[in-house]
Amino acid sequence: MPQPLAQKLHDIERRFAELGHRMSAPGAAADPAAYSALTREYKELAPVAEAAQAYSALAAEIAEEEDALKTSSDAAFNEMVQQELRENRQKLAAMEENIQMLLLPRDQNDEKSVVLEIRAGAGGEEAALFAHSLWRMYSMYAARRGWQCEVDTLNETGLGGVKELILGVEGAGVYSRLKYESGVHRVQRVPQTETQGRIHTSTVTVAVMPEAEEMELTLDPRELRIDTFRASGAGGQHINKTSSAIRVTHLPTGMVVECQDRRSQWENKDRALKILRSRLLQQKQAEYDAACNARRQSQVGSGDRSEKIRTYNFPQDRVTDHRIGLTLHGLQGVLDGDLDRLIDPLAQNERVEKLRAQEEKP
Repeated sequence: MPQPLAQKLHDIERRFAELGHRMSAPGAAADPAAYSALTREYKELAPVAEAAQAYSALAAEIAEEEDALKTSSDAAFNEMVQQELRENRQKLAAMEENIQMLLLPRDQNDEKSVVLEIRAGAGGEEAALFAHSLWRMYSMYAARRGWQCEVDTLNETGLGGVKELILGVEGAGVYSRLKYESGVHRVQRVPQTETQGRIHTSTVTVAVMPEAEEMELTLDPRELRIDTFRASGAGGQHINKTSSAIRVTHLPTGMVVECQDRRSQWENKDRALKILRSRLLQQKQAEYDAACNARRQSQVGSGDRSEKIRTYNFPQDRVTDHRIGLTLHGLQGVLDGDLDRLIDPLAQNERVEKLRAQEEKP
């Protein structure tokens, strides 16, 4: 292992042990904020510290095997040790690569909740029906991971499809998983309304934005126009009888956010402002990335909404993620919320690409 990497691991192990000692000290939880910061750092360091400990143990085992070969004259014994030594050296190399991946800088937004937007694209009612299917898929995936979903805006069609949906998804590490879903989702299937059995192709756009807090982006009230109106569609008697829906217009950009599915005008306004902050922060980040260099864009997809990221093919019972060339069968399972089959390979690919880019730096 390179000396700089070994030193870094040593420092991490020492810090990990220090945090464990401080957390177990009497009265450590007396200051909830400080204790929460300790536990958060401890949790972040745990995978690296545990991997470093396993690496050290295997390295010591390899050293013992090398010493045994130097002193033994038993051919059968030496052959057995040499076989174990080859296997352990391969394991050690894999461990070092894994440690390097664990040390890669984390996306500062990974632990955030998200604003998830789904919009029907090309394909009319069929696109709207598939947008509803994606809403169901993300809701079931969120339930599997213990996340909470709340609808902010819902624009439905007469046949049960979704023209537009804005969904708040809250929980630990939501963005770290759902960030791979931004882009154009394509569906190929025979619509129920198709009398001749022809396969139609439709698209749905998904945007996933980390939820921005007020401290990250301050909105100038003078740049906002806030209108109230009566909510439409499902929502219960309270919503339909009062002008509780909110429309916020950001005058400098012309960006408009509507929120109508919370119970009160105040809740709708608060949520609309959060969505607006998230959109503006994403816009600023996109502009910054574009002004820098294309090399900074992730190899698993730029997040450009014009990019087709995935195809759901019903006749062939398969789903293909075009960013990494991954094709899986069992489409209904994916639509029932088994998204980790797609997200895990995407996350792994991102780590590999980041590691490669880091190694290529001069």
